[in-house]
Amino acid sequence: MTNRKTLFFTAPKRLEVCEDKLPDLPNDQVLVQTIVSAISAGTEMLAYRGQFPNVPVDANIQALGGRFAYPLAYGYACVGRVIETGKDVKREWLDRLVFAFQPHASHFIAWPDLLIPVPADIWAETACFLPNTETAVNLVQDAAPILGERVIVFGQGIIGLLTSALLAEFPLEKLVCVDAFDLRREAALALGVSAALDPTGPDFAAQAAGMLGTGADLALELSGASEALNAAIRLTTFSGRIVVGSWYGEKQVQVNLGGAFHRSRIRLISSQVSTIAPELASRWDKPRRFEVAWNALRRIQPEKWITQRFSIEQAPLVYRLIDENPGETIQIIFDYSSL
Repeated sequence: MTNRKTLFFTAPKRLEVCEDKLPDLPNDQVLVQTIVSAISAGTEMLAYRGQFPNVPVDANIQALGGRFAYPLAYGYACVGRVIETGKDVKREWLDRLVFAFQPHASHFIAWPDLLIPVPADIWAETACFLPNTETAVNLVQDAAPILGERVIVFGQGIIGLLTSALLAEFPLEKLVCVDAFDLRREAALALGVSAALDPTGPDFAAQAAGMLGTGADLALELSGASEALNAAIRLTTFSGRIVVGSWYGEKQVQVNLGGAFHRSRIRLISSQVSTIAPELASRWDKPRRFEVAWNALRRIQPEKWITQRFSIEQAPLVYRLIDENPGETIQIIFDYSSL
């Protein structure tokens, strides 16, 4: 009988790695041994800090189940290999590399329909970026950039970097990225963006305005900071668009809708990956968007942004690092090879 190690958020800033015996494998399911799982810092910090709202978890991720409440097994970027199949499952699943929207755990049992086979030319460490890449694809689709536009992206964590990488493929006039941390600005500059600015610098407003001329046609707020949303409002031109991809959880967001905003005709657009924009839904579905995300992974190769690797037993150290020293990380993964 295989033992499983699972990470649980048990209270604000408290974590436990629990070990238990896996139940017998149902006939219609498979057993997956995890190779790597990626931490989604923005969302998981809400769980770590106790800032998640009293709402259901994403209905599209069945492995999470229920509502946000402690104790909570969370995470949604596992890549592993099928090591056992139920007797009613086709044998072709055995030994297949798969992606799953599963909480951080060394092993998990799942129905094959909830697994996404990883293409043969993509490594496990690349595949764990699939959900964030799908999110970036969704953000760009909702933003709908136009030839020659001036664009500013607030936040260069993984979602921001992936989104900037996709936007850098468009023939934009300007693509300005904003992040408070040197490591992330350097990663953005390596994408070939026009500039990567520090929002905490004394000359930020002047620098951004100088880069954007009459203002941004399009802004994306991906930092999770309300001050970034206010900066986006100030820097967006008349009738421009602001796509809000951040999830603030229970954090209170103070948005300045006075001043020039009232007459600006700026559009604030909510973007979240669980659904497809209604204007696209007749032509797009999740499988089509995943195929776009796989191709984006091949081009971008985001595994270069993995800054640290830890075992799941080191989870308390990992989340403390993200909480207290976020400037030292871009992407952290759990590596299960030592278990």
